Amino acid sequence: MTTAAEPQLVPLNAIFAEDFVQILVPVMSNNTISELAEAVAHHTEDRRVPKRDLPKVVFHNGKRLDPSITVADAGIGPLDHVRVEYDGSPT
Repeated sequence: MTTAAEPQLVPLNAIFAEDFVQILVPVMSNNTISELAEAVAHHTEDRRVPKRDLPKVVFHNGKRLDPSITVADAGIGPLDHVRVEYDGSPT
């Protein structure tokens, strides 16, 4: 019988929307992509980027990720770069 791997800390390099600052954001491997987007936005929205009432999308290696999959399922590893945008923003 195999057991699921324990969630792991995954520090990510991230940039949010029109922000000019790349940040280091810790997430867990079992966080969803939607949760990852909120973790990144937490450090930027209403600080350097005005908050907008739009859903957020995450890009990794140029690919838009399904918000319901996990960080591990998306193949995102430590120190990978992700970009979070408001849905409808230019890519």
